[in-house]
Amino acid sequence: MSATLATRASPVHSHSVLHNLLSSFSTSLRLHRPNLSPKPLRRTPFSSSPPPSKVFFSSMASNDGSTSTSAEASTALRKHTNRLASEHSPYLLQHAHNPVDWYPWGDEAFEKARKRNIPIFLSIGYSTCHWCHVMEVESFENEEVAKLLNDWFVSIKVDREERPDVDKVYMTYVQALYGGGGWPLSVFLSPDLKPLMGGTYFPPDDKYGRPGFKTILRKVKDAWETKQEMLQRGGALAIEQLSEALSASAVSRKISDELSKNSSQMCAEQLGSSYDPKFGGFGSAPKFPRPVEIYLMLYHSKKQDMDGRKSEANKSLEMVCFSLQCMARGGVHDHIGGGFHRYSVDECWHVPHFEKMLYDQGQLANAYLDTFSLTKDSFYSSVARDILDYLRRDMIGAEGEIYSAEDADSAEFEGALRKKEGAFYVWTAKEVEDVVGDSAKLFMDQYYVKPSGNCDLSRMSDPHNEFKGQNVLIERKDISTIASKYGMSVDEYCDVLATCRQKLFNVRSRRPRPHLDDKVIVSWNGLAISSFSRASKILKAEAKGTKYNFPVVGCDPNVYSEVAEKAASFIKNKLYDQQTRRLDHSFRNGPSKAPGFLDDYAFLISGLLDLYEFGGKIKWLSWAIELQATQDELFLDRSGGGYFNTRGEDPSILLRVKEDHDGAEPSGNSVSAINLVRLSSMVDGKMSSYYRETAEHLLAVFESRLKDQCVAVPLMCCAADMLSEPSRKQVVIVGHKSFTEFDDMVIAVHSSYDPNRTVIHIDPTNSEDMEFWDNHNPNIAQMARGSPVGKVVSHVCQNFTCSAPVSDPDALRTLLAQNRLPPSI
Repeated sequence: MSATLATRASPVHSHSVLHNLLSSFSTSLRLHRPNLSPKPLRRTPFSSSPPPSKVFFSSMASNDGSTSTSAEASTALRKHTNRLASEHSPYLLQHAHNPVDWYPWGDEAFEKARKRNIPIFLSIGYSTCHWCHVMEVESFENEEVAKLLNDWFVSIKVDREERPDVDKVYMTYVQALYGGGGWPLSVFLSPDLKPLMGGTYFPPDDKYGRPGFKTILRKVKDAWETKQEMLQRGGALAIEQLSEALSASAVSRKISDELSKNSSQMCAEQLGSSYDPKFGGFGSAPKFPRPVEIYLMLYHSKKQDMDGRKSEANKSLEMVCFSLQCMARGGVHDHIGGGFHRYSVDECWHVPHFEKMLYDQGQLANAYLDTFSLTKDSFYSSVARDILDYLRRDMIGAEGEIYSAEDADSAEFEGALRKKEGAFYVWTAKEVEDVVGDSAKLFMDQYYVKPSGNCDLSRMSDPHNEFKGQNVLIERKDISTIASKYGMSVDEYCDVLATCRQKLFNVRSRRPRPHLDDKVIVSWNGLAISSFSRASKILKAEAKGTKYNFPVVGCDPNVYSEVAEKAASFIKNKLYDQQTRRLDHSFRNGPSKAPGFLDDYAFLISGLLDLYEFGGKIKWLSWAIELQATQDELFLDRSGGGYFNTRGEDPSILLRVKEDHDGAEPSGNSVSAINLVRLSSMVDGKMSSYYRETAEHLLAVFESRLKDQCVAVPLMCCAADMLSEPSRKQVVIVGHKSFTEFDDMVIAVHSSYDPNRTVIHIDPTNSEDMEFWDNHNPNIAQMARGSPVGKVVSHVCQNFTCSAPVSDPDALRTLLAQNRLPPSI
């Protein structure tokens, strides 16, 4: 990912981080001793990048418009090998042959800095990050820069995906002091790891009146030698104040009833005020597909509909539908291979930064699945399939593990010494004509392909002509309109387009592929497990005869369930210790050194709950409960409420944060709150009360955030509203799980969208099922024992009342569509 939200929009870097350092270092020092409370909690709208209102970096393309990465440089130049060569992280390995004497994060580096009494230069990024590649080529492969770093600093390289705990500390520092952040993250530390100053991407030389990296290194070195004590005091004070600001706790153990009921309404209103009616989405360029916003608006729409406010419900749903349509038709969507790129630099979803991240795919698939459930429009189900089929084809390992990301950059041809952003994905008009042949004019009409290139829809799309003559495929016209223009039916026209896409896919497959980060991250796999599980049943509500066009495979939805189960099994077999009941964070050639963090537990538990509710195997629910107990043991602040992001066992991690911001990924606390609500509706007695009370206390910690900045925590707003419900609707399906009738019932219950519903599967002939429910909710077990033998029936319960059991899927659909349950008989 680019470290900036506006790399193609301006030639100015915003390195205010150190601008005073150059003019007056004493002034700069005062910048590093601010009052940090509670400023750090006002994070940017997108946790992965600086705020859209700031222009941070210029495009650092070379004269030929290309940018290179370390992959080819490492192959061509093996003059140097540093300690990173023994690491497993793809990002660290990309830097293993830099002339910089890199260390991984650890005691060896810390001890060297203490022994020599010199500062640490900490560089954090990830392997598919475009601007991380740029800074590497410009600075870290530069012998002159390397000598400065090696002589004056201890240099540490960190993969933010492998060590999110390290990244969180120093990203929070940079965001709090300077109003934004991003990757690569560049921070100078004292030998005791306190931050001294920092920024993001730095060019090698002074430019546009801003300091270059070599200038910065000299100034930091001089400052350390002349004002070391002042710098250290400032760093210690910064960490102290950040720690105070981020150690939120709640005296009250419950959020106010009014806020619990109204937070989702307030968030929907604020999001609605930022809605773009022309291009969809919330906010202006650059445009991120932030799925938590979609989740909130869908949740709000459903709630308004159930309250009889049809007009408001439709308004929210229309915003979602139009946004998802614009995203799917835009260049941020890979029309040839499926899946979504990270974000678009313009307002019209056209020219993206081209990396593909697993966390986006899982969340977006669920957004399209939910919208299909509400609308029954196959457009949305087809896009969900598009995403999941991309993952199945390109992102899954031999044992079912799901990989992390694909790079934005790739070589334009085999043997090229430089890589270019988007090279794998863009097309010239001539390439399209040569590949597609007779259908070229039709295809070019549909996807706005032009001889001069099509990156001209916005001044922000390509201001520096990096994509001159190139086309990023985008659909600007309605399919039926162009089909009519060519005298074709819509089905016939879609078939022709699919054939064209297949031909282009085949040609594209022979291009040098972007780098694949085959690291397996537990939290991101949890998000994908959720979407694959849910798709396995939701997609069975598609109308019979629904047509699928390449790159959508159109497989039996049961295949998606198999993918989810294999991914979950991989994590349990490779990244879970059965004795300690603890997770490791990631896997590549073995488990990483990092332990599981809050997000790993929370996201995986969420995925396992979906795997159970949409698949029915009790082992996944049992494991979710087991993981929740471990999460509470390791991360829960039992006195102050809420969850810390780390265990607090590593002395090198200076901040223990209670994260709340729902950004590119939802926060672990938001997901945990919803997990606790779901679990409380499955079990009974003290365990149910414990889950609910823990969720209530968690939300009380973030009450001011929900009240004052609810748009920053949309998923937490959903959780608060869920807690305001007197009780969740329970659907208990009883019968032999191997029966077709049982599956029909499960399909029926998941054919409608209802985030305030819990689905329980129980087979009275299965001893494992019955033992589990006897131990966790005897009422469910008794319900199973009292159901007719040899039949599949469903019970719908709410507010301590159950309807009469039904044995017909259509009757169940009718029952679930009612806002009030009929009395039982």
